[in-house]
Amino acid sequence: MTDNARRLVYFEDWMDTPAALAALEAAPDVQVERLTYSGDREENDRAVARAHGYQVQSRTELQEPWFPNADFLARAPNLVALSATGAGYDYIDVKACTAQGLAVVNQTGTNKQSVAEHALGMMLAISKQMIQADRRLRRETGVDRMELTGVEMQGKTLGVVGLGQIGTRTAEICRAALGMTVIAYDPYVDEAELARRGARKVDFKTLLAESDFITVHCPRTDETLGMFGRTEFKAMKSTAVYVVTARGGITNEQELADALKARDIVGAGVDVFWEEPPGPDHPLMALDNVLVTPHHAGITVEANRNMSVGAAEQWIALLRGHRPPRLVNPEVWPAYQDRFERIMGFRPDD
Repeated sequence: MTDNARRLVYFEDWMDTPAALAALEAAPDVQVERLTYSGDREENDRAVARAHGYQVQSRTELQEPWFPNADFLARAPNLVALSATGAGYDYIDVKACTAQGLAVVNQTGTNKQSVAEHALGMMLAISKQMIQADRRLRRETGVDRMELTGVEMQGKTLGVVGLGQIGTRTAEICRAALGMTVIAYDPYVDEAELARRGARKVDFKTLLAESDFITVHCPRTDETLGMFGRTEFKAMKSTAVYVVTARGGITNEQELADALKARDIVGAGVDVFWEEPPGPDHPLMALDNVLVTPHHAGITVEANRNMSVGAAEQWIALLRGHRPPRLVNPEVWPAYQDRFERIMGFRPDD
């Protein structure tokens, strides 16, 4: 690497490494270094110490001591920015980054189609009792199909928690394909903007009471941690379907299992867990009225490519001094400009 290179490091793999590296070939001024978790610790620390950018693996694959926390940042004095693999960034200490003038970016929107399709697929599978039908046919003879009577989604009410890019795309598909009425709870989007995105703004209590299907697309924060538990499931219709493809921890998993056993709701689709991947002894695994997947709603050929190319292109813009399109902590910008200029030798865009 040349002394004046813009240095970017990552561990192991991008979601689509060939696509990312192909995109980065357009920027010979950005030098990319691949590190491995099994590599020499001192060599990895030296690479991190001289890096200007850190492309962070997803939480599921990321290993200690490479989580972007205060300890890591202390070992990376030349960093100017960190990038999350996908839309989620709860495993990055954004407060610590902001305090030190570091930009944090994500890839929001790049996997919205894949996650929206997954959420819809879960809702369809649960409402049509496909899970129960499949499992009973595999273990029983003489299954009575009338015991597996499902319901249609057509014309029902969809409640969306978090109407960002993924929530908006999910709502759009459900309206267009199934004529669903969409209501949304999102305290950070005003009524007019929610209407432009195709939903009626409601409070959380109303969403729980009126929705036939609830799909969760909000980030995991202090505010949303444990957002869905015993009280919320009891407040839903007994015929409601609950789907979460957002982040583990938003749902109290034991209390969801209890609600499903008690038939407080008809079924659930769960793609995200507090501990990932969950083991076969997890309380949800014994239930037939829940569809579980290993946090792979956004793992498709197309989404992997979109996330990787989007991240690579954002890195090129950022390391050349331009404001990135998916900045998680915009309040950092003045301090970021100072840090960037001190480290890189020129001041980024205003």
